[in-house]
Amino acid sequence: MAAITASMVAELRAKTDAPMMECKKALTEAEGDMSRAEEILRVKLGNKAGKAAARITAEGVVAAEVAGSAGALVEINCETDFVSKNESFLAFAHACAKLVAGHGPADVSALSSLPLAQDGFGPTVEDVRKGLIGKIGENMTIRRFRRWIGGGQLAHYLHGARIGVVVEYTGNAVAAKDTAMHIAAMKPVSLSSAEVPTELVDRERRVATEKAAESGKPAEIVAKMVEGSVQKFLKEVSLLNQPFVKNDKQTVEQMLKAAGTTVHGFTLYVVGEGIEKKTDDFAAEVAAQVAAAKGQ
Repeated sequence: MAAITASMVAELRAKTDAPMMECKKALTEAEGDMSRAEEILRVKLGNKAGKAAARITAEGVVAAEVAGSAGALVEINCETDFVSKNESFLAFAHACAKLVAGHGPADVSALSSLPLAQDGFGPTVEDVRKGLIGKIGENMTIRRFRRWIGGGQLAHYLHGARIGVVVEYTGNAVAAKDTAMHIAAMKPVSLSSAEVPTELVDRERRVATEKAAESGKPAEIVAKMVEGSVQKFLKEVSLLNQPFVKNDKQTVEQMLKAAGTTVHGFTLYVVGEGIEKKTDDFAAEVAAQVAAAKGQ
């Protein structure tokens, strides 16, 4: 059997962009024949990964790594809920969270270039990702992350693996943890009413104006109705104004004040939020298959 050298592996990797370990396996199977090894990779991994790359990844997990005032929140996506429970996929997500917390990459591209070895794939995060696509047979992407370091106290909460929250605070750790749980349940869009994004307020004002106009009441009454609706909306979507989930007789702000705690900010990740999921039309799929069969 021909000896497989590091330079041969590097050459094949440069040609195919496949993970290093997969290149070595292919060269071994091809007994050192570079062309045959490239063909093996295209069949085993390249084509598979290429096809998978076009598929929507709206499922996945949120992983967190928090220690003191340092931490990270990461969302890793895949195509199906089944794969989101795969041990290798979960290990990859947690590894990415640790790398973000420890290295502070500037963006997903920088994170993808960091060193990582898992399941025989490596030596970078991107190599592991591509390797797992080939192994599991499903597309997966690193969607987003955030890192905290050297600031105030952090509390975090994961609801299963689909919702992740990190709260920046000073004060009582229990109150901060309760706040993180509240955020996961109620999903506020901002800390206070003043911080609600302008586009959301404008949209709510337009809706309220249209509804109020239908009442047929005088203009000054309509204006008051609109303003009342907008203020109600602001209270519903801002954390400090929301009724606390563990005691709806007090707001989150009142709960925090009683606990001597101040929340400075929060980050909420919900898996797949904002990603348009593919909806399968079973009848159309069957009809397409029948048409294809008739054409053969």
